[in-house]
Amino acid sequence: MPSPIRSERALVALVALVQFLNIVNFMMVAPLGPDLARGIGLPTSAIGTIAGSYTLAAAAGSLLAANWLDRLDRRSVLITALGGQAIGTLAAALSWDMPSLIAARLAGGLFAGPASSTALAVVMDAVPAHRRGRAMGTVMGAFAAASVLGVPAGLELARLAGWPTPFLALGGALLALAAVAAWALPPLRAHIRTDAGHRIIALIQRGEPPLAFAMIVVSVMAGFLLIPNLSTFYQLNLGYPREWLSLLYLVGGSVTFFTMHLAGRLTDRLGALTVAVTAGVAYQLVAFGGFVVSDPWLPVMGLFVAFMVCRSSLGVSMNTLVTHVPWPHERAAFMSLKTATQHLAGAAGAFLSAGLLSETDSGALVGVPTVAGLSMVLAASQPALMAMLVRRLKINEAATT
Repeated sequence: MPSPIRSERALVALVALVQFLNIVNFMMVAPLGPDLARGIGLPTSAIGTIAGSYTLAAAAGSLLAANWLDRLDRRSVLITALGGQAIGTLAAALSWDMPSLIAARLAGGLFAGPASSTALAVVMDAVPAHRRGRAMGTVMGAFAAASVLGVPAGLELARLAGWPTPFLALGGALLALAAVAAWALPPLRAHIRTDAGHRIIALIQRGEPPLAFAMIVVSVMAGFLLIPNLSTFYQLNLGYPREWLSLLYLVGGSVTFFTMHLAGRLTDRLGALTVAVTAGVAYQLVAFGGFVVSDPWLPVMGLFVAFMVCRSSLGVSMNTLVTHVPWPHERAAFMSLKTATQHLAGAAGAFLSAGLLSETDSGALVGVPTVAGLSMVLAASQPALMAMLVRRLKINEAATT
């Protein structure tokens, strides 16, 4: 069917842009924590609650999408999800206190989950299996791009024009992308089936998917116990200057962009489990030396870069292994459940950190070593669960050959 999208590369680029804006929207609140504290009187220890609200709503949206994703035109779902996410993001710029900001983030997050799941499903539908790895690598690169470009840009906008400005800019970009998708994409209905709900039940009854979801939960929770609080911890606990915060994310994202590709190649060569064990050991050292001890082993820049490299390497190994779990006819449903699981785990980690942390009169966080210790325990269980999943997948492969 005629469409302005005439090449596979253009389609992948469009989906990557959806993921880029989605991740920036998801990441932006945490580094803006001290700015929000000054702007609307938000307690610095409550940043995890704000971040968790968004991810919790995204999980709810993803669960709804899991049941309907294979029954609707993906183009219509994507346009609607981007538009709803844009409205919620623009509403955040009008927030005047913590409840109003939470309400706006809940509204935006509810549409963010379906947007991400649908975008990934579009790639899986449109790109042949023998080229899908490269396509998914491009799409996953949106995380590094968000760290390098999106978050530093948002921080600079907030510094120059006030904390609402990043939300206004991002909401406008999402509206523009929805318009581009409406103009560029043809109807995408070839996948439509009426038995999606039954497929989801069959999917979760198999042994491998629940094990994969458990692995995702411990990995994402380990990260989100600390991620929402990094900016506040660096600025108010370790004295890192606010005007250098954009540089911190720029350098960290740039290094991560290259190490993610290296982790991917090593995963292909050595196996996901080997990479996860190596990155997991490194993460234990970084978490202990950066957050548990009273005097961090590294300067803030080195600590942040090491943290991002370890977390992204663990994520690459996990996501690579997870792609072997779903059967071809259940990929869309599996991706939606995976997205929902990630968001629920992120929300749980963020809410838990907010409950465990308190603050001093100056806004510095109290209780970071406890949160970091719990993160270390969860992170240590990821390789163990991966080993169990690898074993099950090998048994299934042997049984079918």
